[in-house]
Formats: sequence, structure tokens, C-alpha cells
Amino acid sequence: MERRDTSSSSTRQSVSVWRNSNRRLGVGVPAIRAAGFESSSFYRARKTVLQSALQTDFLEESMSNFVRFPRRALACGAVLAVALFLVGIAGWAWAPSAKARQEAAKSNDDAALLEGFRHVEAASVSDALEQISGRKMYMSHRMRPIFPAKFVGFALTVLLKKESNHDPDALKGMLAAIDQGSANSVYVMVVEDGADIAGMGGLMGTAMASRDFSGAVIDGGVRDTAYLQKIGFPVYALGIVPSTSVSHYRFTGANIPVVCDGVAVNPADIIVADADGVVVVPRATAAQVLALAQDMDFKEHSMYAWIEKLKSIQEAVKKFGRL
Repeated sequence: MERRDTSSSSTRQSVSVWRNSNRRLGVGVPAIRAAGFESSSFYRARKTVLQSALQTDFLEESMSNFVRFPRRALACGAVLAVALFLVGIAGWAWAPSAKARQEAAKSNDDAALLEGFRHVEAASVSDALEQISGRKMYMSHRMRPIFPAKFVGFALTVLLKKESNHDPDALKGMLAAIDQGSANSVYVMVVEDGADIAGMGGLMGTAMASRDFSGAVIDGGVRDTAYLQKIGFPVYALGIVPSTSVSHYRFTGANIPVVCDGVAVNPADIIVADADGVVVVPRATAAQVLALAQDMDFKEHSMYAWIEKLKSIQEAVKKFGRL
């Protein structure tokens, strides 16, 4: 009796599991009976159905994973593609931004250099250059201003070669260099054997002034000085003459290395000019030269009061170490 009850309980549990399995497969008990299953074959039928159910679950899970895998892969691929696209956009935007920052930093450095040199004397700059480079970087006593002036700027160089010609375009490049020049430029023109040839006059000076050039240094002559003084455009030259370079000279090049009144000048070198003369500061050492020139200026200007107080230049030199 006890054995029968156990068998009955086991049978009920099996039927429950079997029915649940059949529900997954969409198969009901009547269908099983209709298929010819007898009570004696109930265990085998149950086992077959359960195995089918398990296999079906496995296949469903496998198919689900198989379907989900490409979906996940596609989703990951899409995310990766979007990320790469955004990185590309950021890189594209970053490059001009970085370049703009570099240009802005350079512009700020250039402006700071020019401002610094505007507040030091050409004599101090010349002394600083000699200490740092051991070279003479000032122009001779022949290079004089047409009126008292002080200016600082970046060299825009032009070279004219002596050549008789009737070519209307022989000096075209000389004028183009002016029209392409930027603010704070100093027009440094070398006129070969041109002490008695006017390298520039009022027309060129007006064009330079309108483009905010700092000034001009002419290794040659200058004319139209009354008009240049009227517009206040500063020019240093070897002399004042009424002649012309037209038909006597040919433009050779702009923004090239030149030798102006015995001093090597490269494009973008800094030109410092005041009542004492003209000094050329190589761009590569400009910051170092400026720092030393500022120190020299400070010491010299401080010495004036000490000399007056002590009535002795020797004591002032001993204290400041500057002469």
C-alpha cells in the first residue's frame, strides 16, 4: 500500500513535468493518447517528450544566442564607427585650432619683442649684440635719418642691381614687395652703388605709411623728403638726392638675405633705429639681446643720478659695472 502511494505520487509529479514540457511543444495529453501511448508505455513516452523538450530548449537558446550575436556585433560596430567618426571630427577641428593657437602665440611673442625694443636705446642693443655674438651689427655714420625718429620693426628686404634698361617692368617687384608687406615691417632696400640714386621717394613712402610700416632703411639715396616729413614717415638713407632708379636699375629679389651698409640683414630680423643710428638684431637671438639691452639701459639710466650725486663717474662705474 505504501509502495503504491509512492508510485502514485511519482506518477503525478512526472505527469506535471510532462504536461509542462508538452506546453512548450504545444502538445496536449489527448494528442499523446491518440498517438497510441499506453499506460505501460507512459514512462518511455514521458522520457521521450522530456528529451525533446530539453533539446528544443537548447536549440531555442542557441538560435537566440546566434541571432543576438550579430545584433550585438552590429551594435558594437556601430558604436565603434560613431566613436571613430567623432575622433576624426575632433582631430579635424583640433588641427586648425592648434595651428591657430600657435600662430596667436607667435604673434604675441613678436608683439612683446617689438614693444620691448621700442623702450631700449639702439646703443644698448648694439652693445648687447657685441657681447652675445661678438659681431658689429650697426650701420655706419653715413646712414642718417631725414628727420629725428625712432622705430622698430621686422625687416622686409629688397635688392636692386645696377643695370641700364628700358624695361617698364624692371622695378615692378620693388613695388609688389611694398603692397605685400605687413604692419610693423621695415623696408630695407639695398641699391647697388646707389649713394647718388634715390631708392625711394614720396610715393613709395605714402604706400608704406598706409600699410603701417614702421619705417625704411635705404642703402642708397632718398628724395621727396619734404613730403615724407609732412606725412611723418621715417626714413634712414645714405643721402638726399633728386635722382631716380628708373631705367638705371632692375629689381633682383625681395625677402632675401642682403648686406645693407656693411651689415647682413635677413628677412624678419629686427631693425632698431633711433637718433644714434640703425642696428640689426638677428631674429634667432632677439629675446636674449633684448634682455641684456634692457639690463644695460637700466644700469646706465640709474648711473646718471649717482654721477651727479657723487660727482664721480668712476664711482658710478664701480657700483654699476656699466660704461
